[in-house]
Amino acid sequence: MKYLVFLFSLFIVVLLSSQKAEAQKFNGGATFGLVGSQVAGDTYSGYHKAGIFGGGFVNLELGKHSILQMELTYFQKGSRENPDSLNNYTSYTLRLNYIELPLLYQYKVNKWIFEAGPSLGFNIGYYEEYNGETEFNNNEPVAVTLQINAGIRFFISEHFGIDFRTNNSLLNIRQNNVTGDVWRFWGWGQFNDALVFSVFYQFR
Repeated sequence: MKYLVFLFSLFIVVLLSSQKAEAQKFNGGATFGLVGSQVAGDTYSGYHKAGIFGGGFVNLELGKHSILQMELTYFQKGSRENPDSLNNYTSYTLRLNYIELPLLYQYKVNKWIFEAGPSLGFNIGYYEEYNGETEFNNNEPVAVTLQINAGIRFFISEHFGIDFRTNNSLLNIRQNNVTGDVWRFWGWGQFNDALVFSVFYQFR
């Protein structure tokens, strides 16, 4: 929680300090969208877990093409497996709720913006269910996660736009390693993978 307080304070500092910049360089706004997610390494594949995504952002235009953007968002992720007609009777649900703080570099070309950057995620709650029964185990999700984001956004009008983004964990989201874990970058574990489609409104 202390990390969340610190980063939220940093977010406010950036917001206030940016107001001192020239008016045409500072922007803020809000975003809301839908999420499709999975957990790589949990043996259930596919972006079957639906969720929501929403929050606010501030950005600073560093030049004609370069923008630095910071966000504060609520992000639902997880995993889902439903029984089907192919002798698969397993049902599984993992709901993960995060407060996430991305820091993105954006490159602007006319109405198109290409974006990438890291984000910290703070787990504010989770629920896990297997075959209709609540799962109780000693391998809970970790409190803080690290992600990499990449995406593209498009301005439909002066203020409104759409954004498509991928969000992928860089570190194990579980406290311990278990059978089925996959390798990613520098270690074994389970990893959140999410696709986000959102709309945004930007003040100018």
